[in-house]
Amino acid sequence: MVSHGHRRRRRTAAARPLSALAAAALAVASVAFTPAPAAAHPFGDPQTVAITLDEQRPEVVRVRWRAGGPDDLTLLGVSLGVLPQDRVMLDGAVDYRHTDPATIASSERFTAYLLRQIAVSAGAQPCAGAVEPPMALDLKGAIVDYTCPGPVSTVTVAVRMLTDLNPAYRTLATGPGGQRAVYESGKASHDWTLAGAPAADGTGLGRSAAIQIAAVLGGVLVAAAGAVVVARRTRGRRLRMRKTAA
Repeated sequence: MVSHGHRRRRRTAAARPLSALAAAALAVASVAFTPAPAAAHPFGDPQTVAITLDEQRPEVVRVRWRAGGPDDLTLLGVSLGVLPQDRVMLDGAVDYRHTDPATIASSERFTAYLLRQIAVSAGAQPCAGAVEPPMALDLKGAIVDYTCPGPVSTVTVAVRMLTDLNPAYRTLATGPGGQRAVYESGKASHDWTLAGAPAADGTGLGRSAAIQIAAVLGGVLVAAAGAVVVARRTRGRRLRMRKTAA
């Protein structure tokens, strides 16, 4: 006769593979859905660019650039000679000060840098850029209006911001109708549709993301269930072999 205590021990032992596998499945799922750390460039959040067409002036393309973080602005200011060299330490640390954005924004060197690192062309014709005086460079970024020879529907925009300081810098760009692109070293140019771009409400993207999440979760659960079945069958064979041997 099998004692109640022995039955409890058998049930506990049988439950161990299920508990362990369930924990493993949860761990896999948590890894799968943990957002990856920002890796746009070595110094923190990525810089961004927003590209739009002026509603009142169909020949004007507006580009708004924002630095990823205040340290990036300080580093840029030092490289332009607007800020002193000792603001960047020997170990690479940056001594940011709240006056840095205003100092950089008021510099003609920064204006020239923007126009040199961001370029817009319509066909083979370059568009002339004009920088709006930045009011809050660290919060609102800098705006450059590019006037093309005539009304535009598609343009080529090149962005090389900060890649001259470090090739690991990247820029996340957005355009009309939900268009997106990533600028990086070796990939500084992208074509944008500004007039007639289809509207995007993000529904398709959300549905796609939900399907992908469900698929991954389903795969994790199926794998865990399969492992439990295999574990139980293996344990059953071992018990039968022990009884036969006895």
